[in-house]
Amino acid sequence: MKDKKAYNEAVEGDDNFAAGDAAPTPEADACANVADAAGAETDNLSAQTAPQEEPDAQAQAAEWKDKYVRLQAEFDNYRKRTLREKMELVQTGGRDVLLAMLPVRDDVQRAVAAMEKSDDLEALRAGVTLISQKFTEALRQKGVTEMEVLDKEFDAEEAEAVARFAAGEEKKGRVIDVVQTGYMLGDKVLRFAKVVVGE
Repeated sequence: MKDKKAYNEAVEGDDNFAAGDAAPTPEADACANVADAAGAETDNLSAQTAPQEEPDAQAQAAEWKDKYVRLQAEFDNYRKRTLREKMELVQTGGRDVLLAMLPVRDDVQRAVAAMEKSDDLEALRAGVTLISQKFTEALRQKGVTEMEVLDKEFDAEEAEAVARFAAGEEKKGRVIDVVQTGYMLGDKVLRFAKVVVGE
C-alpha cells in the first residue's frame, strides 16, 4: 500500500501531466511537430494545385467563330481582287507594247505622206530604213529579238521546215534560206522561223 500511495503522489505532483493522459515523451513531441509540418505542407500543395478558373466555353467558341468568319471574308476579298487584277491584265496586258508601237505608226504615216509628194527614191528609201530600225529597237526594248538561224544546223525547237532543197553535202541539214523570220521573247520562242533546209 505504501508503494501505491507513493506512486500516486508522484503522478499528482507532475505539472505537465494531466489526469488520464499518458506521460509526455520527447518522441511524442517530435511526432507532433512532424504532423503539424505535414499538415501545413498539404495545405500549401492543395492551394497550388487547385484548378484555375477556366474561361467560359461558349465565349471561347464565339471568339473562334468570329476569327473564322473574318478569315473567310478576307480570303473571299483576296480571291475577288486577284480575279479582277487578272481580268485587267488580260485586257490591258499589251498596253505598254502598243504604246511603244504608236511612234512607229506615226513615222509610217509620215513616210506614206512623203511618198505621195516626193519622187526622190533615195530619200524615201532612207526614211523607210529609219522606220524599220526604230521599229526593231522598240521590239528589242520589250525583249523581242530576231532568231539567227541562217547557215546554222536546223533545230526543230526554233524553226519550222517548210521545204527541203538539194544544196550539196556541205549544206545538208543546215538552214539555207529563211522564208519568215522567227522571234524570241526573252529566252522563249515567240514565233517559229519558217526555213528551207538543205539536203
